[in-house]
Amino acid sequence: MNKEELASFLRARRELLSPRDVGMVEGPRRRAPGLRREEVAQLAGMSTDYYAKLEQQRAPRPSTQITAALARALRLTLDERDHLFVLTGHNAPTRFERSDHVSPALLGVLDSLVDTPCLVQTDLLETLAMNPLAAALLGDQTRFAGLHSSGYLRWFLDPEERSIYPADTHEQHGRSHAARLRAAMAAGSDTARAQRIYSELHKHSTEFVRMWDLHEVAHRYDDCKTILHPALGPIEVDGQVLFTENHSQSLVVLTTRPGSASRGKIDLLKVLGRQTSSFDATPAV
Repeated sequence: MNKEELASFLRARRELLSPRDVGMVEGPRRRAPGLRREEVAQLAGMSTDYYAKLEQQRAPRPSTQITAALARALRLTLDERDHLFVLTGHNAPTRFERSDHVSPALLGVLDSLVDTPCLVQTDLLETLAMNPLAAALLGDQTRFAGLHSSGYLRWFLDPEERSIYPADTHEQHGRSHAARLRAAMAAGSDTARAQRIYSELHKHSTEFVRMWDLHEVAHRYDDCKTILHPALGPIEVDGQVLFTENHSQSLVVLTTRPGSASRGKIDLLKVLGRQTSSFDATPAV
């Protein structure tokens, strides 16, 4: 807990608010700008004495519940709320909120990219949407149901999931998936679902257990560069990722170098479409 910074932050945020901002009557004879200490305490559901001690650097550390109440009372943004939690010595609450509905902002970008493979995924590697070129390149990853909709689970339990990646990159892929699942279990959009995926993998995959025991944690997109298309062979790609504000969904754009052989294959795939792909012969799980 940083008492000095906390006191300064609370005072500064309080002075930026007027009673009208929080639905209170302003009343006469206000000699200082902003809300009074007793008004913040009232909004936060705490005693005026305790709040005053926070601004005077004399109070014990507030609980997470009190910190959250202060954030609401002071009308803090998510960034300001997270900062307040850090100042009080707590981990900030997760910003994630699981949804199977694609973010309208990401969907708008996906719909506009017709010459580049792109797809929308959750932090559990569940594919929610793909443009036609991505489906032709990777197969329809939206067809899976239940826990098998997670690419993390399929990677370790479904051999078909690995068929589009060179064998010498499988170790890298597996470690990346284990590291990203660990991050999702700690502070993801659906930690309970992440825990169920972990339990299934821990029960059925010794490879996963080995990689999990490395205790690696990561949020980054797996940067494997080569896709093995069943008709066109290897295609070199680079994954560019655009996240929603709360990082619960991401738009993955698979780019190729202009003028390269891989760019030529993507252009050919755009013309041939999914008739070149054998992915859809695999039944949904």
